[in-house]
Amino acid sequence: MRNFSRFYLLLKMVCYGFIMTEKTYSGFVAIIGPTNAGKSTLLNQIMGRKVSIVSHKVQTTRTRLRAVKMVGDKQLIFVDTPGVFKPSRRLDRAMVAAAMDAVSDADAILLLVDAQKGITETIRTLAEKIANRPNIFVALNKVDAIAKLELLPMVAELNELAPWAEIFMISALKNDGIEKMLTALANVMPESPYLFDTVDAPDVPDELYLAELTREKIYKYIHQELPYHINVMTERVDVDADGVLDIYQKIAVRNEGHKKIVVGRGGAQLKQIGTAARHDIQDQWGVNARLHLFVRVEPDWEDKAENYTDQGLEFKK
Repeated sequence: MRNFSRFYLLLKMVCYGFIMTEKTYSGFVAIIGPTNAGKSTLLNQIMGRKVSIVSHKVQTTRTRLRAVKMVGDKQLIFVDTPGVFKPSRRLDRAMVAAAMDAVSDADAILLLVDAQKGITETIRTLAEKIANRPNIFVALNKVDAIAKLELLPMVAELNELAPWAEIFMISALKNDGIEKMLTALANVMPESPYLFDTVDAPDVPDELYLAELTREKIYKYIHQELPYHINVMTERVDVDADGVLDIYQKIAVRNEGHKKIVVGRGGAQLKQIGTAARHDIQDQWGVNARLHLFVRVEPDWEDKAENYTDQGLEFKK
């Protein structure tokens, strides 16, 4: 499902009577790369706020998240994609497919390389897959953690691997080199009506965004492999007379053993997750909120199509 494509949005504009009266530029930028290369950190830095959740664990991002950024009078619609890795289960396959679908719909592609890991086989494979696409950019990220003399061989290898790409050295964490990269991306955006409002903002359904904030805390407080087998869904959001949000979320786990770990002794683990998520929600949205978390055993949640479509993923049979 590619609802973020230019064709879909322009068709919607025609249906609602939008008319382009002056020359404007707008386009999609797909951010791709291996897991933990810093894609979500980069997008959050570009937007100046949390758009995509971040964790030290690999494969944290599951879905494509959009964020609109104005660079001068040019509109860039960034698409943060799941990291590319060798999939082993249905959810993995859907995540990798989402990343590659974003590439096919993009006006520019930003390949993010982790300088601390160097030029991996995944980077070589991705470079080969996008070689025939126009407007390719490579960002060598985390350069602040590497000695300059060590960066030179990497840049040379990238130039050989992707001679058609413009290469930038950046630090997403420290906001170094990003402005120059944004200017270069903006300069290749196609002439087009603005596809979104000209305000820097994420374009993520509220329910999904709220669920992602809670899932981020699960990744933070629960260790080993368990977070990869947990799903969070926002089932309902109510607003009381004082403007306080009541957010009801389901945390789906595979078995009773997983449920005990998530809940913790006397409910302590679940309370820690909920408190941290609630504080983050209040900080991000500037509202008071109550977060109600319910842990349910759903052994087959990974085999239900609705758990994929709710996250913007294609259900792979």
